[in-house]
Amino acid sequence: MKAIKDKNFTNPIILIKILNNGDVFIVDDKTTIRILEKEKLDLIDGYKANNFHLRYRNSVVAFSNDSKYFATVSADSNEAKLYSMQTRKIIHVVDKHNGEVSCVGIDNASKYMFSCGDDGKTFATDIESGDLAFALPIHIDAVTDIAFSSNGNWVATSSYDRKISIFNLAMMAPKHKLRYHSVAVMKISFIGKDRLLSIDKNNTAIIWNIYTGKVIIRLKGIHDDVTQILIAQNNKFLFLGTSLGYVLVYDLDTYEQISRKYVKTRESISSLAFDEESKYLYVASKSCDLSVYDIYGGEDYIKSLLKEKKYDSIHFFIETNPLLAYTKIDILLSKLWENTLKKAKISLQHGDRLQAIALFHNFKNIPEKNKIMNHILEEYVEYDRFAELVEQDKVSLAYGLLQKHPLYKETVVYKSLDAKWKKAFYLAQKYIMDPKGIDKAREILAPYRGISDKTKLTQELFAQGEVYKRFKVSLGQKDFKIVFELIKLHPFLKEFPEYKSIMDYGDSLYIKSQKFMDEDDTHSTTKILRILIDFPDFSTEVKELSHNIEVKQKFYKAIRDKDMISAYNMLSLSEDLLETEDGRDLQDRWNRDLIKANSFAMEGNVEAIKVILDDYMVVNSKYVSLGSIFGWCYMTQIERAIEHQREQAFIENGIKNYILSFGLQDQILSLFEIFISEYSSSKLNLRLLSKGDLKMWRPSMIVNSILD
Repeated sequence: MKAIKDKNFTNPIILIKILNNGDVFIVDDKTTIRILEKEKLDLIDGYKANNFHLRYRNSVVAFSNDSKYFATVSADSNEAKLYSMQTRKIIHVVDKHNGEVSCVGIDNASKYMFSCGDDGKTFATDIESGDLAFALPIHIDAVTDIAFSSNGNWVATSSYDRKISIFNLAMMAPKHKLRYHSVAVMKISFIGKDRLLSIDKNNTAIIWNIYTGKVIIRLKGIHDDVTQILIAQNNKFLFLGTSLGYVLVYDLDTYEQISRKYVKTRESISSLAFDEESKYLYVASKSCDLSVYDIYGGEDYIKSLLKEKKYDSIHFFIETNPLLAYTKIDILLSKLWENTLKKAKISLQHGDRLQAIALFHNFKNIPEKNKIMNHILEEYVEYDRFAELVEQDKVSLAYGLLQKHPLYKETVVYKSLDAKWKKAFYLAQKYIMDPKGIDKAREILAPYRGISDKTKLTQELFAQGEVYKRFKVSLGQKDFKIVFELIKLHPFLKEFPEYKSIMDYGDSLYIKSQKFMDEDDTHSTTKILRILIDFPDFSTEVKELSHNIEVKQKFYKAIRDKDMISAYNMLSLSEDLLETEDGRDLQDRWNRDLIKANSFAMEGNVEAIKVILDDYMVVNSKYVSLGSIFGWCYMTQIERAIEHQREQAFIENGIKNYILSFGLQDQILSLFEIFISEYSSSKLNLRLLSKGDLKMWRPSMIVNSILD
C-alpha cells in the first residue's frame, strides 16, 4: 500500500486527531502541538507544552471532541495536566496518584478529564469546575489504557491486573469486571456502543459484548506487539499498528483479517487516525514520519479497467489494496460475475456450450472464478438428459439425476418438475381430508414413490391427516401458538400453501409494529405485539419491544405524577429513555448532585454526602451507585488513617467493617496491600472475614465513620 502524502517531523507523533473542519491535530513526544492543513499537511497553528514522554504506548495525551481541551501526562509522570486550547494555559492539575500517571483521557461529551495511575486508580476531574468529580473502580495494578464508547455512556479501563473494568457514566455505576486474559491487558477500544476490543501482552485480542460481559470472539492473526488501535469507517474496519511497523486490518462484521501487512513503516507505529469524510488513514511511526493513505485508492483506475472489461486485472489490482473489495466498484464487479454466471447457465441449458465459454472469457484468468466455471461446464454435461427425462415424465430418473447435479435446481426445467410435484401434493392434501379419497391420493403421488425426500413427506401426509385438519382449524381461529407448535412437531406442514401465508402475515405485522413505534403509537404497537409473540421468528424481539414499551409508559406516567422514585427506577432499565428530554433532565440533575457528593467522598465527609443525596436514598435503582459513593468515602477514611499512622487495630476494624458492607472488592484488596506494607505485623486475613456485597448495600447501612 503506497502513501498519497508523507511528511517527516523532528520527533515521533503520538496523537493524531481529525478536527471537525478537516484540519489535522497532531502532538509529538515532546508535546509540541501542531494543527495542519489536510491537503498538503502545511502548518496552520501550534504551540509547545514542553512535556517529554519517554513512553507513549499508553494514551499519555488526549484531545477533547469539542476541540477546547487538551490533556497530557506531565514530564515527570507525577501529574495529569489539562490545557485550554483557547488560552493555551494549564487550567487543572491532578496530583492524587501514589506513583506515576500512566495515561489520560477526555470523555466524548468533554465533561471529564480522566487521570489513570500506576497505583491502579482512575480519577475523573470535572472540566468546568476543576473539582475532582469521582473515581472509577480501582485496579490492583497499574492502569494501562482508558477508552470511551461512541454514545458517551461507557468508560473502560484496562490494567496489569489482567482485568478490564467497565463503568456506566450515565448511571454512575460499575457494570463489569471482565476477566479472561491470562496476562496484562495493554490496549482497549470500544467498537460502537456495544462492543469492546481488548489486547493483552501476549497479543491475544478479544471482542466483548459490554452489555452481557461475554466474549464474542478472539481475533486471529496477530503475531506482533500491538501499539495502536483504530476503529474506522463507521465501525466497519479495525486497524492495528504494531511494534514492527505493520498495520493490520480486520472486518468488524465478520471478524476476519483482511490484511496482515496493509501498511509497513520503518519503525513502530506511534499513532493512527482516520478521516471519515475523505476516507484517509493517517499513520505515524517512531521514525518521525506521518503518512496518509487513501483506503479506497485506485477506484478510478478500476473504473477504467471495468470499461475495458479487464476483470482479471481488476481482481489482481484489488489484491494490492484489499479494502477496494468493499467499494461500489467491487459490488458492481460481483454483479457482473453473477450476471455472467446466469447467462452462461442459460446458454448451457439451451445446449450452447461455446457461447457459455465465450461469456466466461473475461474471468478465465482469475483462479477462483476459473474453478467455478470449470465446475459449471462439467455439471451441465448431462443436462440434456435431465431435460429429456422431465419431458418424458420419468420423474424418478429425473430426480435421481438431480441428486447428482444439484445445480439443475436453478433451471426452468427443474421449476416445471417442482411445480408438478407441488400440484400433485396439493391435490393429495385435498383428497386426504376425505377418508374415501385416500386411494386417489395414493394414485396421484405414486410417480414419486422411491424418491427419498418426497417419500418422507408422502408418508407423513398419509399418517397425519388429522394433524392437517387440526392445523387448519387452529389457523382459522388464529391460534398461532398451536399453529407453530404443530409446525414444529410436523415439518411436513411447511409444504402447505397456508404456511407461506402465515409467514407473510407475520412479516406484515412486524412492519406495521415498526411503523406504529416510529409514530410513538404504543397502544397500536402493543396490540400487534400480542399477536406476534406467538411467532417464533419474532418472539425474542417482541419480548424486548414489549418490555421497552412498558418501561417507557411507566416512565412517562411517573413524570406526570411527579413520582421521581419510579422515574429514576424506569430510567435505569432503558438507555433509550436517556435520549428523551425528561430522561436527560433527570440524568443531568443526578450528575450535578453526584459531582458534589463525590467531591465530599474524596474528603471522607459522610454527613455532607447524606445531605446532597438525601432525595435518592429511596430510589432502589440508585442503591449500587450510592453504595459506590459511600464505599469510596469509606476507602478515603481508611486510606487517610493509614497515611496518619493511626493504631493498627483501629484500621483493621475499618477494613473489617468495609468488607462486611461491600464485600471483597478489588479496591479494598489494593488498599489492603498498602496497609500490610505499613503494618507488617498485622495478622488480618481477608479471606476469613464475613463479607457483604455491594449489590446488597442499602442506605440504612450508612455510618459516619467506617473505622468506629
